[in-house]
Amino acid sequence: MEASKKRNLLYNIRLFAMLLVLIALYAFSVNRNKSRQIAKTLVFFEPTKDQFISKTTVNKLLIENIREAGSHTKENLDLNQLEHTLNANPMIKKSEVSLGIDGVLRAKVEQRAPVARWVNDGMIFYIDDAGTKMPLSELTSARVPLVTGAITKENTKDICEVLKYINDDSFLKKDIIGVKIAPNGSLLMLSRSYDFKIDFGEPKHIHRKFCNYKAFYFKAEADKSLEKYKLVNLRFTKQVVCTK
Repeated sequence: MEASKKRNLLYNIRLFAMLLVLIALYAFSVNRNKSRQIAKTLVFFEPTKDQFISKTTVNKLLIENIREAGSHTKENLDLNQLEHTLNANPMIKKSEVSLGIDGVLRAKVEQRAPVARWVNDGMIFYIDDAGTKMPLSELTSARVPLVTGAITKENTKDICEVLKYINDDSFLKKDIIGVKIAPNGSLLMLSRSYDFKIDFGEPKHIHRKFCNYKAFYFKAEADKSLEKYKLVNLRFTKQVVCTK
């Protein structure tokens, strides 16, 4: 009986010792992993037609932020701060930064997509579908309408809905090259192929007005009469009124 108790005691002692060793090894592994240097950074872009910011620029933003924060090790790395830094760039809409167990820092980036080039106070910007300003890019030039006039807090949503509609429609994207915003908020547009002006009126009933315009355009093109017009009035949702 005594021998059996001793064996059980020794077994429990060995089991406890093994458990302590495993805990120590785990703690050592965790601490060692935290103290490891970041191996490298990888940048991935969400699929998009044009690229307005380079991987090199994004990578530089990451490295500079890591250096300034003194967070060269995995333990000191603040992923939220890195995302905040990337999202502060006017070319970036959203980013996700993660760190793998291999020490590789990965950044997934969604770029802003311009819907217009806006001339304001002698300066030129891109604007996206939310009305957010973007600087012109050295990498590419977006094929978007040139907008003049005031984009204000009050009209941003309506104006951007019109611009997004143009950008999403393959025909309108090729045809509409300019949008002038009048002081009263009405829109005057320019066609790429013809000299007539398009009086869109207020940025309302967008789908109906553009459907009317496309129906008029294709019919007049078939009749070879587009060159005769000076003004195409879309203010009336049930008809297109043209001036020669």
